Amino acid sequence: MRTPRVLVTTGTAGLVISGCGAAQETAPADETPTPEGKGVLVDVTVGGDEIAPNGARIEAEVGEPIIVTVDADRAGELHVHSTPEQVIAFDQGSTQHELVIDQPGVVEVEEHDSGFVVLQLQVS
Repeated sequence: MRTPRVLVTTGTAGLVISGCGAAQETAPADETPTPEGKGVLVDVTVGGDEIAPNGARIEAEVGEPIIVTVDADRAGELHVHSTPEQVIAFDQGSTQHELVIDQPGVVEVEEHDSGFVVLQLQVS
């Protein structure tokens, strides 16, 4: 069984959004299974104009659950540019959402209000 990649954000650290041309970084990751032993955990932090992670690439397998936890100081949406496209609507506070990507490739996840690419899912 494959051990999923886990993205962890800490504290109030974030990145200031400066537009579409923001550099993409590899996010720190630990290899830890989800509570059920299957899937990928992804933490997203939204604090005003600061969003983390910053275009990090996360690995997942086709059909594997991707659990996205959003900690936000405001409501908003994440657009998942998969086929078909998906939307994660989040409220202020902490919310958790499950995604499943059914086709291999790179899927961008962007924050709707800013158009900022939060992360990329490398699905194989």
